[in-house]
Amino acid sequence: MKTKPVLAAIMTLAVAGALAACTAGGGGDGGDGGGGGGDASSCTNEIKKPDAPVVTLWAWYPNSETVVDNFNEANDDVQVCWTNAGAGGDAYDKFQTAISAGSGAPDVMMVEADRIATFQAQNALVDLSDLGYEDVKANFSDGAWKDVSVGDGIYGAPIDGGPMGMIYRTDVFSQYGLTPPTTWEELETTAQKLKDAGGPVFASFAANQPATTTAYFYGNGAEPFTYDPANEGEIGIKLNSPEIKEVLDYWDGLVDKGLVGTEDQFTPEYIAGVINGDYATYLSAAWAPGYLQGAGVGEGADAGVWAAAPMPQWDANNPIAINWGGSAFSVSSQAKDPELAAKVAFGVYADQASLDEGWQQQIIFPLNVNVLDSPEFQDYEVPFFSGQQANKEVYVPAANAYKGMTYTPLGQYYYSALTKQLAAIIDGSATGSEAADALQKDVVAYAEEQGFTVTE
Repeated sequence: MKTKPVLAAIMTLAVAGALAACTAGGGGDGGDGGGGGGDASSCTNEIKKPDAPVVTLWAWYPNSETVVDNFNEANDDVQVCWTNAGAGGDAYDKFQTAISAGSGAPDVMMVEADRIATFQAQNALVDLSDLGYEDVKANFSDGAWKDVSVGDGIYGAPIDGGPMGMIYRTDVFSQYGLTPPTTWEELETTAQKLKDAGGPVFASFAANQPATTTAYFYGNGAEPFTYDPANEGEIGIKLNSPEIKEVLDYWDGLVDKGLVGTEDQFTPEYIAGVINGDYATYLSAAWAPGYLQGAGVGEGADAGVWAAAPMPQWDANNPIAINWGGSAFSVSSQAKDPELAAKVAFGVYADQASLDEGWQQQIIFPLNVNVLDSPEFQDYEVPFFSGQQANKEVYVPAANAYKGMTYTPLGQYYYSALTKQLAAIIDGSATGSEAADALQKDVVAYAEEQGFTVTE
Protein backbone atom coordinates (compact mmCIF):
# COMPACT_ATOMS: atom_id res chain seq x y z
CA MET A 1 0.00 0.00 0.00
CA LYS A 2 1.69 3.18 -1.15
CA THR A 3 -1.29 5.51 -1.03
CA LYS A 4 -0.02 7.77 1.73
CA PRO A 5 3.53 8.40 0.47
CA VAL A 6 2.30 8.85 -3.07
CA LEU A 7 -0.38 11.29 -1.96
CA ALA A 8 2.12 13.22 0.13
CA ALA A 9 4.47 13.44 -2.81
CA ILE A 10 1.77 14.61 -5.16
CA MET A 11 0.94 17.44 -2.77
CA THR A 12 4.47 18.74 -3.29
CA LEU A 13 4.16 18.88 -7.08
CA ALA A 14 4.43 22.35 -8.52
CA VAL A 15 1.17 23.70 -9.87
CA ALA A 16 2.48 26.86 -11.49
CA GLY A 17 0.59 27.15 -14.77
CA ALA A 18 1.76 27.01 -18.36
CA LEU A 19 -0.04 29.07 -20.97
CA ALA A 20 -3.64 27.86 -20.94
CA ALA A 21 -4.97 26.98 -24.33
CA CYS A 22 -7.88 29.20 -25.24
CA THR A 23 -7.78 31.11 -21.97
CA ALA A 24 -7.95 34.80 -21.28
CA GLY A 25 -8.88 37.09 -18.47
CA GLY A 26 -7.37 38.91 -15.56
CA GLY A 27 -6.35 37.90 -12.10
CA GLY A 28 -8.88 38.90 -9.48
CA ASP A 29 -8.48 37.50 -5.99
CA GLY A 30 -10.47 34.41 -5.11
CA GLY A 31 -12.94 34.62 -2.25
CA ASP A 32 -11.97 33.31 1.15
CA GLY A 33 -15.36 32.80 2.77
CA GLY A 34 -14.85 29.28 4.15
CA GLY A 35 -15.40 25.92 2.56
CA GLY A 36 -17.18 27.32 -0.49
CA GLY A 37 -14.36 29.63 -1.55
CA GLY A 38 -16.46 32.73 -0.92
CA ASP A 39 -20.03 33.77 -0.32
CA ALA A 40 -22.53 35.99 -2.11
CA SER A 41 -20.82 39.12 -0.82
CA SER A 42 -17.64 38.20 -2.70
CA CYS A 43 -19.27 37.53 -6.07
CA THR A 44 -18.11 39.36 -9.16
CA ASN A 45 -21.59 38.89 -10.58
CA GLU A 46 -24.88 40.07 -9.10
CA ILE A 47 -27.09 37.32 -7.72
CA LYS A 48 -30.66 38.24 -8.58
CA LYS A 49 -32.40 35.39 -6.73
CA PRO A 50 -30.94 35.76 -3.23
CA ASP A 51 -33.32 33.25 -1.63
CA ALA A 52 -31.81 30.35 -3.60
CA PRO A 53 -28.79 28.39 -2.35
CA VAL A 54 -25.49 29.63 -3.74
CA VAL A 55 -22.72 27.62 -5.41
CA THR A 56 -19.34 29.32 -5.70
CA LEU A 57 -17.37 29.08 -8.97
CA TRP A 58 -13.86 30.03 -10.03
CA ALA A 59 -13.54 30.49 -13.79
CA TRP A 60 -11.44 32.69 -16.03
CA TYR A 61 -12.97 32.76 -19.52
CA PRO A 62 -13.66 36.34 -20.65
CA ASN A 63 -17.39 35.71 -20.94
CA SER A 64 -17.71 33.89 -17.61
CA GLU A 65 -20.01 36.53 -16.13
CA THR A 66 -22.34 36.29 -19.12
CA VAL A 67 -22.64 32.50 -18.95
CA VAL A 68 -23.14 32.65 -15.19
CA ASP A 69 -25.92 35.21 -15.66
CA ASN A 70 -27.49 32.93 -18.27
CA PHE A 71 -27.43 30.01 -15.83
CA ASN A 72 -28.79 32.05 -12.94
CA GLU A 73 -31.62 33.43 -15.04
CA ALA A 74 -32.67 29.90 -16.04
CA ASN A 75 -32.50 28.37 -12.54
CA ASP A 76 -34.56 29.16 -9.46
CA ASP A 77 -33.21 26.42 -7.19
CA VAL A 78 -29.54 27.44 -7.30
CA GLN A 79 -27.50 30.52 -8.07
CA VAL A 80 -23.84 30.77 -9.05
CA CYS A 81 -21.45 33.14 -7.32
CA TRP A 82 -18.60 33.67 -9.78
CA THR A 83 -15.09 34.88 -9.00
CA ASN A 84 -12.20 35.31 -11.41
CA ALA A 85 -9.37 33.82 -9.37
CA GLY A 86 -6.90 34.37 -12.21
CA ALA A 87 -6.19 32.48 -15.41
CA GLY A 88 -4.66 29.03 -15.44
CA GLY A 89 -1.66 28.90 -13.14
CA ASP A 90 -2.83 31.78 -10.94
CA ALA A 91 -6.08 29.96 -10.20
CA TYR A 92 -4.29 26.64 -9.66
CA ASP A 93 -1.92 28.19 -7.14
CA LYS A 94 -4.87 29.51 -5.13
CA PHE A 95 -6.72 26.23 -5.41
CA GLN A 96 -3.62 24.33 -4.27
CA THR A 97 -3.33 26.62 -1.26
CA ALA A 98 -6.95 25.92 -0.39
CA ILE A 99 -6.42 22.17 -0.79
CA SER A 100 -3.43 22.26 1.56
CA ALA A 101 -5.31 24.39 4.08
CA GLY A 102 -8.45 22.27 3.94
CA SER A 103 -10.65 25.31 3.34
CA GLY A 104 -11.06 28.24 0.97
CA ALA A 105 -11.72 26.32 -2.26
CA PRO A 106 -14.75 27.09 -4.41
CA ASP A 107 -17.56 24.61 -4.87
CA VAL A 108 -16.79 24.40 -8.60
CA MET A 109 -13.43 25.03 -10.23
CA MET A 110 -12.45 25.49 -13.87
CA VAL A 111 -9.61 23.03 -14.53
CA GLU A 112 -7.70 22.17 -17.69
CA ALA A 113 -7.86 18.48 -18.54
CA ASP A 114 -4.17 17.84 -17.94
CA ARG A 115 -4.46 19.14 -14.35
CA ILE A 116 -7.37 17.00 -13.23
CA ALA A 117 -5.36 13.90 -12.28
CA THR A 118 -3.03 15.91 -10.03
CA PHE A 119 -5.91 17.39 -8.07
CA GLN A 120 -7.85 14.12 -8.03
CA ALA A 121 -4.85 12.35 -6.48
CA GLN A 122 -5.05 14.80 -3.57
CA ASN A 123 -8.72 13.92 -3.01
CA ALA A 124 -9.54 17.49 -4.00
CA LEU A 125 -12.20 16.64 -6.61
CA VAL A 126 -15.53 14.83 -6.50
CA ASP A 127 -16.37 11.90 -8.77
CA LEU A 128 -19.37 13.00 -10.84
CA SER A 129 -20.29 9.54 -12.09
CA ASP A 130 -23.43 9.39 -9.90
CA LEU A 131 -24.14 13.13 -9.82
CA GLY A 132 -25.69 13.75 -13.21
CA TYR A 133 -23.08 12.33 -15.58
CA GLU A 134 -25.49 9.84 -17.12
CA ASP A 135 -27.91 12.66 -17.96
CA VAL A 136 -25.35 14.48 -20.10
CA LYS A 137 -23.11 11.61 -21.20
CA ALA A 138 -24.50 11.59 -24.76
CA ASN A 139 -23.67 15.28 -25.21
CA PHE A 140 -19.94 14.58 -25.53
CA SER A 141 -17.68 12.14 -27.33
CA ASP A 142 -15.85 9.28 -25.64
CA GLY A 143 -12.60 11.19 -26.14
CA ALA A 144 -13.95 14.25 -24.36
CA TRP A 145 -14.98 12.12 -21.40
CA LYS A 146 -11.68 10.27 -21.27
CA ASP A 147 -9.81 13.56 -20.93
CA VAL A 148 -11.77 14.39 -17.75
CA SER A 149 -11.62 10.86 -16.33
CA VAL A 150 -9.16 9.32 -13.90
CA GLY A 151 -9.57 5.58 -13.92
CA ASP A 152 -13.28 4.85 -13.83
CA GLY A 153 -14.16 8.19 -12.23
CA ILE A 154 -15.47 11.33 -13.95
CA TYR A 155 -13.88 14.43 -12.45
CA GLY A 156 -14.96 17.19 -14.79
CA ALA A 157 -17.77 18.42 -17.00
CA PRO A 158 -16.24 19.14 -20.44
CA ILE A 159 -16.43 22.68 -21.79
CA ASP A 160 -14.10 23.02 -24.73
CA GLY A 161 -11.20 21.37 -26.51
CA GLY A 162 -8.46 21.87 -29.04
CA PRO A 163 -8.80 19.49 -31.99
CA MET A 164 -5.68 20.07 -34.05
CA GLY A 165 -5.18 21.03 -37.66
CA MET A 166 -2.75 22.84 -39.93
CA ILE A 167 -3.15 26.58 -40.35
CA TYR A 168 -1.28 27.73 -43.43
CA ARG A 169 -0.54 30.84 -45.47
CA THR A 170 -2.25 30.69 -48.84
CA ASP A 171 0.04 33.40 -50.20
CA VAL A 172 3.17 31.35 -49.45
CA PHE A 173 1.63 28.13 -50.73
CA SER A 174 0.51 29.85 -53.93
CA GLN A 175 3.84 31.57 -54.53
CA TYR A 176 5.81 28.34 -54.21
CA GLY A 177 3.28 25.94 -55.75
CA LEU A 178 2.58 24.00 -52.57
CA THR A 179 -0.42 21.98 -51.43
CA PRO A 180 -1.17 21.06 -47.80
CA PRO A 181 0.61 17.79 -47.00
CA THR A 182 -1.56 14.92 -45.83
CA THR A 183 1.25 12.85 -44.29
CA TRP A 184 4.35 13.66 -42.26
CA GLU A 185 6.46 12.30 -45.10
CA GLU A 186 4.79 14.76 -47.47
CA LEU A 187 5.35 17.55 -44.96
CA GLU A 188 9.11 16.98 -44.99
CA THR A 189 9.16 16.88 -48.80
CA THR A 190 7.09 20.06 -49.00
CA ALA A 191 9.23 21.81 -46.41
CA GLN A 192 12.40 20.90 -48.32
CA LYS A 193 10.89 22.21 -51.56
CA LEU A 194 10.04 25.46 -49.85
CA LYS A 195 13.55 25.85 -48.43
CA ASP A 196 15.20 25.00 -51.75
CA ALA A 197 13.12 27.72 -53.42
CA GLY A 198 14.26 30.32 -50.88
CA GLY A 199 11.00 30.41 -48.93
CA PRO A 200 10.39 30.61 -45.19
CA VAL A 201 10.62 27.70 -42.79
CA PHE A 202 7.62 25.43 -43.02
CA ALA A 203 6.60 25.18 -39.36
CA SER A 204 7.76 25.61 -35.76
CA PHE A 205 9.21 23.09 -33.31
CA ALA A 206 9.38 24.86 -29.96
CA ALA A 207 10.85 23.51 -26.74
CA ASN A 208 8.26 25.40 -24.71
CA GLN A 209 5.36 23.45 -26.20
CA PRO A 210 5.54 20.00 -24.57
CA ALA A 211 1.76 19.59 -24.78
CA THR A 212 1.91 19.89 -28.56
CA THR A 213 4.66 17.30 -28.78
CA THR A 214 2.69 15.00 -26.52
CA ALA A 215 -0.23 15.29 -28.94
CA TYR A 216 2.18 14.29 -31.74
CA PHE A 217 3.05 11.17 -29.72
CA TYR A 218 -0.59 10.18 -29.57
CA GLY A 219 -0.88 10.90 -33.28
CA ASN A 220 1.60 8.10 -33.91
CA GLY A 221 -0.32 5.65 -31.75
CA ALA A 222 1.86 6.01 -28.65
CA GLU A 223 0.53 5.49 -25.11
CA PRO A 224 3.00 7.42 -22.95
CA PHE A 225 1.26 6.63 -19.66
CA THR A 226 -1.14 4.14 -18.12
CA TYR A 227 -2.68 5.12 -14.81
CA ASP A 228 -5.62 4.06 -12.70
CA PRO A 229 -5.82 5.17 -9.06
CA ALA A 230 -7.64 1.91 -8.27
CA ASN A 231 -4.22 0.25 -8.69
CA GLU A 232 -2.82 2.07 -5.71
CA GLY A 233 0.63 3.51 -6.28
CA GLU A 234 1.12 2.00 -9.73
CA ILE A 235 1.84 3.85 -12.97
CA GLY A 236 2.92 2.77 -16.43
CA ILE A 237 5.50 4.93 -18.21
CA LYS A 238 6.65 4.32 -21.77
CA LEU A 239 8.27 7.49 -23.10
CA ASN A 240 10.89 5.78 -25.26
CA SER A 241 8.61 3.52 -27.27
CA PRO A 242 9.31 3.08 -30.99
CA GLU A 243 6.37 5.38 -31.75
CA ILE A 244 7.72 8.20 -29.59
CA LYS A 245 11.26 7.76 -30.88
CA GLU A 246 9.95 7.96 -34.43
CA VAL A 247 8.21 11.27 -33.67
CA LEU A 248 11.24 12.83 -31.98
CA ASP A 249 13.68 11.56 -34.61
CA TYR A 250 11.40 13.00 -37.28
CA TRP A 251 11.42 16.48 -35.76
CA ASP A 252 15.14 16.18 -35.04
CA GLY A 253 15.64 15.66 -38.76
CA LEU A 254 13.54 18.69 -39.65
CA VAL A 255 15.55 20.80 -37.21
CA ASP A 256 18.89 19.53 -38.57
CA LYS A 257 17.83 20.37 -42.14
CA GLY A 258 16.66 23.85 -41.18
CA LEU A 259 13.12 23.13 -42.31
CA VAL A 260 11.43 24.38 -39.13
CA GLY A 261 11.93 27.26 -36.76
CA THR A 262 12.88 26.54 -33.16
CA GLU A 263 11.96 29.79 -31.42
CA ASP A 264 9.74 29.60 -28.35
CA GLN A 265 6.09 30.11 -29.20
CA PHE A 266 3.69 32.55 -27.54
CA THR A 267 6.29 35.32 -27.46
CA PRO A 268 6.14 38.74 -29.13
CA GLU A 269 9.04 37.72 -31.36
CA TYR A 270 7.26 34.58 -32.51
CA ILE A 271 4.04 36.46 -33.25
CA ALA A 272 6.00 39.06 -35.21
CA GLY A 273 7.45 36.23 -37.25
CA VAL A 274 3.99 34.81 -37.92
CA ILE A 275 2.76 38.21 -39.11
CA ASN A 276 5.86 38.76 -41.23
CA GLY A 277 5.54 35.41 -43.02
CA ASP A 278 8.53 33.71 -41.38
CA TYR A 279 6.49 30.50 -41.08
CA ALA A 280 4.41 28.89 -43.78
CA THR A 281 2.21 27.03 -41.30
CA TYR A 282 1.12 26.89 -37.69
CA LEU A 283 0.30 23.38 -36.44
CA SER A 284 -2.18 24.16 -33.75
CA ALA A 285 -5.63 23.74 -32.25
CA ALA A 286 -9.08 24.99 -33.17
CA TRP A 287 -8.73 27.81 -30.65
CA ALA A 288 -5.68 29.19 -32.47
CA PRO A 289 -7.50 31.70 -34.74
CA GLY A 290 -8.90 33.47 -31.69
CA TYR A 291 -5.49 33.52 -30.03
CA LEU A 292 -3.73 34.72 -33.19
CA GLN A 293 -6.25 37.48 -33.84
CA GLY A 294 -5.97 38.61 -30.23
CA ALA A 295 -2.22 38.90 -30.78
CA GLY A 296 -2.66 41.00 -33.93
CA VAL A 297 -2.32 38.32 -36.60
CA GLY A 298 -4.49 38.72 -39.70
CA GLU A 299 -5.14 42.43 -39.28
CA GLY A 300 -2.45 43.99 -41.46
CA ALA A 301 -0.38 42.78 -44.39
CA ASP A 302 -1.19 39.18 -43.51
CA ALA A 303 -4.97 39.69 -43.56
CA GLY A 304 -6.92 37.30 -45.75
CA VAL A 305 -4.06 34.85 -46.32
CA TRP A 306 -4.92 32.13 -43.80
CA ALA A 307 -6.58 28.76 -44.39
CA ALA A 308 -6.93 25.48 -42.50
CA ALA A 309 -6.27 21.86 -43.43
CA PRO A 310 -6.32 18.56 -41.50
CA MET A 311 -3.25 17.49 -39.55
CA PRO A 312 -0.73 15.34 -41.43
CA GLN A 313 -0.86 11.63 -40.59
CA TRP A 314 1.71 8.87 -40.19
CA ASP A 315 -0.65 6.52 -42.03
CA ALA A 316 -3.18 8.27 -44.24
CA ASN A 317 -5.27 5.10 -44.32
CA ASN A 318 -5.51 4.99 -40.53
CA PRO A 319 -5.79 8.61 -39.38
CA ILE A 320 -5.55 9.52 -35.69
CA ALA A 321 -7.09 12.76 -34.44
CA ILE A 322 -5.16 14.68 -31.80
CA ASN A 323 -6.00 17.45 -29.36
CA TRP A 324 -4.20 20.31 -27.64
CA GLY A 325 -5.94 21.96 -24.72
CA GLY A 326 -9.37 21.94 -23.20
CA SER A 327 -11.07 22.80 -19.94
CA ALA A 328 -13.76 21.44 -17.66
CA PHE A 329 -15.73 22.34 -14.56
CA SER A 330 -14.80 20.16 -11.59
CA VAL A 331 -16.54 19.92 -8.23
CA SER A 332 -14.28 20.55 -5.27
CA SER A 333 -14.26 18.10 -2.37
CA GLN A 334 -14.82 21.18 -0.21
CA ALA A 335 -18.17 21.82 -1.88
CA LYS A 336 -20.93 22.42 0.67
CA ASP A 337 -23.49 20.51 -1.44
CA PRO A 338 -21.77 18.26 -4.04
CA GLU A 339 -25.04 17.38 -5.77
CA LEU A 340 -25.98 21.02 -6.24
CA ALA A 341 -22.40 21.86 -7.27
CA ALA A 342 -22.54 19.08 -9.88
CA LYS A 343 -25.71 20.61 -11.31
CA VAL A 344 -23.76 23.83 -11.77
CA ALA A 345 -20.71 22.08 -13.24
CA PHE A 346 -22.82 20.29 -15.82
CA GLY A 347 -25.11 23.27 -16.45
CA VAL A 348 -22.86 26.33 -16.70
CA TYR A 349 -21.68 26.94 -20.26
CA ALA A 350 -24.11 24.26 -21.44
CA ASP A 351 -27.07 26.38 -22.56
CA GLN A 352 -27.44 27.31 -26.20
CA ALA A 353 -26.95 31.05 -25.74
CA SER A 354 -23.66 30.62 -23.86
CA LEU A 355 -22.31 28.03 -26.27
CA ASP A 356 -23.23 30.15 -29.29
CA GLU A 357 -21.56 33.23 -27.86
CA GLY A 358 -18.50 31.15 -26.94
CA TRP A 359 -17.81 29.87 -30.42
CA GLN A 360 -19.04 32.92 -32.32
CA GLN A 361 -16.70 35.16 -30.33
CA GLN A 362 -13.87 32.60 -30.66
CA ILE A 363 -13.64 32.18 -26.90
CA ILE A 364 -14.04 28.40 -26.96
CA PHE A 365 -14.22 25.50 -29.35
CA PRO A 366 -17.22 23.70 -27.84
CA LEU A 367 -17.22 19.94 -27.44
CA ASN A 368 -20.98 19.60 -26.99
CA VAL A 369 -22.16 17.46 -29.91
CA ASN A 370 -25.38 19.47 -30.14
CA VAL A 371 -23.19 22.35 -31.30
CA LEU A 372 -20.71 20.29 -33.31
CA ASP A 373 -23.53 18.69 -35.28
CA SER A 374 -25.49 21.88 -35.88
CA PRO A 375 -25.59 23.28 -39.43
CA GLU A 376 -24.91 26.77 -38.08
CA PHE A 377 -21.61 25.66 -36.57
CA GLN A 378 -20.54 23.32 -39.34
CA ASP A 379 -21.37 25.73 -42.16
CA TYR A 380 -19.93 28.79 -40.44
CA GLU A 381 -17.69 30.74 -42.79
CA VAL A 382 -14.78 31.61 -40.54
CA PRO A 383 -13.67 35.22 -41.13
CA PHE A 384 -10.06 34.52 -40.16
CA PHE A 385 -9.96 31.88 -42.88
CA SER A 386 -11.55 34.18 -45.49
CA GLY A 387 -14.88 32.42 -45.29
CA GLN A 388 -13.59 28.84 -45.33
CA GLN A 389 -15.90 26.38 -43.55
CA ALA A 390 -13.02 25.21 -41.40
CA ASN A 391 -15.25 23.69 -38.72
CA LYS A 392 -16.82 21.27 -41.19
CA GLU A 393 -13.64 20.58 -43.12
CA VAL A 394 -11.08 20.30 -40.33
CA TYR A 395 -12.04 20.74 -36.71
CA VAL A 396 -15.37 18.94 -36.26
CA PRO A 397 -14.09 15.71 -37.84
CA ALA A 398 -11.00 15.91 -35.62
CA ALA A 399 -13.11 16.52 -32.50
CA ASN A 400 -15.44 13.64 -33.30
CA ALA A 401 -12.59 11.21 -34.02
CA TYR A 402 -10.47 12.13 -30.98
CA LYS A 403 -10.07 9.20 -28.56
CA GLY A 404 -8.65 11.06 -25.56
CA MET A 405 -5.43 10.94 -23.54
CA THR A 406 -4.37 9.40 -20.25
CA TYR A 407 -3.30 12.07 -17.80
CA THR A 408 -1.43 11.37 -14.56
CA PRO A 409 -0.45 13.18 -11.35
CA LEU A 410 3.06 13.45 -12.81
CA GLY A 411 1.89 15.65 -15.67
CA GLN A 412 3.62 18.89 -14.76
CA TYR A 413 6.95 17.21 -14.01
CA TYR A 414 6.67 15.30 -17.27
CA TYR A 415 6.10 18.53 -19.21
CA SER A 416 9.15 20.08 -17.59
CA ALA A 417 11.29 17.02 -18.34
CA LEU A 418 10.07 16.89 -21.93
CA THR A 419 10.83 20.59 -22.39
CA LYS A 420 14.44 19.91 -21.40
CA GLN A 421 14.73 17.10 -23.93
CA LEU A 422 13.13 19.14 -26.71
CA ALA A 423 15.73 21.82 -26.01
CA ALA A 424 18.48 19.17 -26.25
CA ILE A 425 17.16 18.10 -29.67
CA ILE A 426 17.09 21.71 -30.81
CA ASP A 427 20.61 22.54 -29.64
CA GLY A 428 21.97 19.32 -31.12
CA SER A 429 23.13 17.76 -27.87
CA ALA A 430 20.79 14.78 -28.28
CA THR A 431 19.13 12.92 -31.10
CA GLY A 432 15.43 12.26 -30.92
CA SER A 433 15.95 8.68 -29.79
CA GLU A 434 18.52 9.73 -27.19
CA ALA A 435 16.12 12.37 -25.89
CA ALA A 436 13.38 9.76 -25.57
CA ASP A 437 15.64 7.44 -23.58
CA ALA A 438 16.72 10.29 -21.32
CA LEU A 439 13.10 11.35 -20.83
CA GLN A 440 12.10 7.82 -19.85
CA LYS A 441 14.93 7.56 -17.35
CA ASP A 442 14.17 10.98 -15.85
CA VAL A 443 10.41 10.55 -15.42
CA VAL A 444 10.68 6.95 -14.16
CA ALA A 445 13.23 8.00 -11.54
CA TYR A 446 11.02 10.87 -10.45
CA ALA A 447 7.94 8.64 -10.24
CA GLU A 448 9.80 6.13 -8.09
CA GLU A 449 11.07 8.90 -5.84
CA GLN A 450 7.45 9.90 -5.28
CA GLY A 451 6.57 6.39 -4.17
CA PHE A 452 5.06 5.00 -7.37
CA THR A 453 5.65 1.47 -8.56
CA VAL A 454 6.52 1.88 -12.24
CA THR A 455 5.93 -0.53 -15.09
CA GLU A 456 7.87 0.21 -18.26
